[in-house]
Amino acid sequence: MNWLIFLSLAAALNLPAWSSPTEETPTTGLTAHGLVSQISTQLSAVKGKASDQAAGMVEQAMGLLGVPYRRGGNSENTGFDCSGFVRHLYEQSVGQILPRRAVDQARATEIIDREELKPGDLVFFNTMRRAFSHVGIYVGDGKFIHAPRAGKAVNVDDMRNAYWQKRFNGARRVPVNGDNPKNENSN
Repeated sequence: MNWLIFLSLAAALNLPAWSSPTEETPTTGLTAHGLVSQISTQLSAVKGKASDQAAGMVEQAMGLLGVPYRRGGNSENTGFDCSGFVRHLYEQSVGQILPRRAVDQARATEIIDREELKPGDLVFFNTMRRAFSHVGIYVGDGKFIHAPRAGKAVNVDDMRNAYWQKRFNGARRVPVNGDNPKNENSN
């Protein structure tokens, strides 16, 4: 991970503020403030709670922090929208191709309770006055990673934030190995 990713992750995880280092490289400043070890600890915690596959996906997602939002985007080179980001990660990390739109991703996956969320599960929100208009990937500890909107970049947000709590539509799990989803209700 490069220093910009460390800074983005540190901010998203509410780690202590980091001031500009006087050292030559930004990562030296991060090490001095203990941020590198805190970020490593957070990733280790995710790995401890998730399957190896989900942990790998979350780690890969963290590598995309800072990629700009692009409507209709589905590439780390040109940018992502929310569903393009999720689709890209599932295809690259586990070889599973999800539908392109968030609402279709919700329909193609298994409904789970919020309390059942595990790293790698999908979380859906109503951000455009319609159900399942936004999607992200749960990373653990109440947080999710997503491509939020125009002018922003891939980042980690807290689902307990009032904005996201108010708009939460539900949680879904992607069926493994082509299992059929147990999703009788697409809403």
